[in-house]
Amino acid sequence: MSAHDHDHDHSDVPGHDHAHDPGHAAHGHSHAPANFDRAFAVGIVLNSAFVAVEAFYGWRVDSLALLADAGHNLSDVAALVLAWVAALAGRRRPTPRYSYGFKRASILAAFTNALLLLVAMGSLTWEAVGRLRAPVATDGLTVIAVAAVGILVNGATALMFMRGRDLNIRGAYLHMAADALVSAGVVVAGALTLAFGWTWLDPVASLVIAAVIVWGTWSLMRQSTHLLFDGVPEHIALPAVREYLASLPGVAQVCDLHVWAMGTEQVALTAHLVVHEGQGGDAFLSRATDGLQGRFGIAHVTLQVMAAALPQGACSATSP
Repeated sequence: MSAHDHDHDHSDVPGHDHAHDPGHAAHGHSHAPANFDRAFAVGIVLNSAFVAVEAFYGWRVDSLALLADAGHNLSDVAALVLAWVAALAGRRRPTPRYSYGFKRASILAAFTNALLLLVAMGSLTWEAVGRLRAPVATDGLTVIAVAAVGILVNGATALMFMRGRDLNIRGAYLHMAADALVSAGVVVAGALTLAFGWTWLDPVASLVIAAVIVWGTWSLMRQSTHLLFDGVPEHIALPAVREYLASLPGVAQVCDLHVWAMGTEQVALTAHLVVHEGQGGDAFLSRATDGLQGRFGIAHVTLQVMAAALPQGACSATSP
């Protein structure tokens, strides 16, 4: 995955410069495929089929552990769809009506996915607590067999993304690998129930799985909500960005500094820089955008350079 690099200098406007840098092209040798469309399609089909099978047998043998894991694997499908949408959106060009493109669809999808999962896990927890008061016997062999298939499905899907270097693809790989381990936990619970007749273990296992899902989902909910409100991405410290811009040669003030996520991967920045007389120019803009890209991973940069100082207090009033 690569991005182009260009700068604009509006020198026709006296005292103002405008730099725009959507990122640097990434060069390197990798044996990973150009895109993972086939891996996404196969992974979504495999996991969707497994969710249906696991939910059916969970209902058939009355196993909350299987139903909980089916909910977990449904989150896998949503996560794969989300990652695929993000990858596809990154390839779409902006339009006159959508000048930023459709990268934010991935953030909205993440928020919706997290909300639905939290509601589903709340219902499951309520049912599991009721089962603890009145345990119900389950078919341990069926639980073991179905969960074992889950290990194979999740493991095979994880292997398809193992070669990816992009953070989005890497996230899909880690998600599927972790879920293979969760299915292994269900196998263990089924084996112990079969061996010792611990009927209480099935609802306990479902509660543990629900807790794992809520733990991961809460972070997704918090981050997606933060980004939907144009919050500064968590990996970027705004004071450090301000300090870097202020340290550039000739900069007297940094005003109207804003950093936000255009999607799940690309970060944008806008700022007004007040410079001393005779400072600025193409070399200055190039150094600033290169530094923001290299130090903070901010690929989409817009800087307005002004030679005249702002009125007293104007900078602090318009800056976060």
